[in-house]
Amino acid sequence: MGKDDTMDHEDRPPARVILPSLETPTLTKAELAELLFERLGLNKRESKDMVEAFFDIIHAELVAGREVKLSGFGHFGIRRKAPRPGRNPRTGESIPIKARHVVTFHASHKLKAIVQGDAPVPEEFE
Repeated sequence: MGKDDTMDHEDRPPARVILPSLETPTLTKAELAELLFERLGLNKRESKDMVEAFFDIIHAELVAGREVKLSGFGHFGIRRKAPRPGRNPRTGESIPIKARHVVTFHASHKLKAIVQGDAPVPEEFE
C-alpha cells in the first residue's frame, strides 16, 4: 500500500472549477463569445464583436507601450529583455540573442487567492 492509500479522502479540499461549462482547458475567443451570448443575452454577432474589440484594445495599448490593468484580475505589461549570448542546442554553437520586448502578465492578489482556494469564488463565476 502506498502512502495515499491510508489517507482519509475527507481531509482533502474539494476540487474547484471556476467555469464548469468549459469542456477544454483552453478558453478560446469563440468560447468567450459563446459565454457572452449565453449569460448576457447578446446576439452572437455582438458577442463576437465585443470579444474582438476587447482584445484589440489590449493589443493597441501594449503596442503603444502602456500597461493594461484589469481590476481584480491582473495587469499586462511590456518588459525589455537585454541582448544575451545563447547557444544552438543541436550544435553547441554560440549565437547572440537580440534585445527584444516581451509581454508579461502579473495576476492580482485577488485572482491568486481564488485560484489557490484561499478565497471564495465570486457568484458571477458559479
